[in-house]
Amino acid sequence: MIKRYFQIDRKHIVTVQWIIEGYERMGTVSTMDTRKAVIRVAIMPDYVDDMNRLLEYLRSRYGMKELFD
Repeated sequence: MIKRYFQIDRKHIVTVQWIIEGYERMGTVSTMDTRKAVIRVAIMPDYVDDMNRLLEYLRSRYGMKELFD
């Protein structure tokens, strides 16, 4: 699985999780830090391109900021 981390407004965490996990088998969302509103998106390798398009939309719609190590 490919893991990417994002910071998002806490009020949008459940919505983003619901949207991503609604696309069955593409990936899952875990909340890593509730105070800082950091989520991890685990992406199945077969769906990387599709998930990248979905994440781009979610980034623009919900103001998600990708976190890098």
